[in-house]
Amino acid sequence: MSDWEVPARFRPEPPFGDLNAGTMRPLTRRILRRLLLTLFKLFAGFRIEGLTHVPATGPFILISNHLHNFDPLMTQTSMTRNCHFFTKQEAFRVPVFRAIARWSGGFPVDRGKPDRWAIRRAEAALEQGIAVGIYPEGTRSTTLGLQKGFAGAGLLALRSGVPIIPSTITGSERLPFNGKKGKLRAGMKQPDPGHEGVLVRFGEPFFVPRELDGKRLSADEATDLMMIELARMLPADYRGVYADRVDSAPSLPRLQAPS
Repeated sequence: MSDWEVPARFRPEPPFGDLNAGTMRPLTRRILRRLLLTLFKLFAGFRIEGLTHVPATGPFILISNHLHNFDPLMTQTSMTRNCHFFTKQEAFRVPVFRAIARWSGGFPVDRGKPDRWAIRRAEAALEQGIAVGIYPEGTRSTTLGLQKGFAGAGLLALRSGVPIIPSTITGSERLPFNGKKGKLRAGMKQPDPGHEGVLVRFGEPFFVPRELDGKRLSADEATDLMMIELARMLPADYRGVYADRVDSAPSLPRLQAPS
């Protein structure tokens, strides 16, 4: 998606060391979260549902749909703990965006090809008990419905075996400052989220099994099952290419999240 390459200092070779080093301290994050929540509620009618599904400790993979440039910040702010997000490498070209990403634990991913380094970086974070966030679609949806997810999300789920936290965001597509990609194409209608403002929802944690019905899952199949779980949480207008599979696909094993 870009010919620009991230400088080597932002993609260090393993072993990675303490991946929380250089990220914001818990107290700083709590203060900043309160400030951002106040602003989001005031200017975007921001609401959060299902936060009790997010484990207070331990590793997990957070997956979400993607509608707006602000989605990562809003989803990150919704949680009471930090989450290291796969971040498009183009963001690391801009010093202020690079600083924000690294302060929150974000790490660059080359979306134009299978990025083994990014997968290893995510696995290292999970091994250290850190939550990892990924947008399986790889970019904002140009249709506002779910697009086909990339196999990297499924690969990470299968290799790590950690719980998956499904998260959805709706209503953010109506916010300004979303660039050309965020504009409705000719003939498209605005989806109906069924609510005012912006809503972030967290669903029940689940696991992706390595086998299903006696057959070993591929990374692509695992991603599809994860995306279908997202589709089940979304209003009909946002289900996109997975709309027809919501009722027929199997439900994945659930994990009772700690309160």
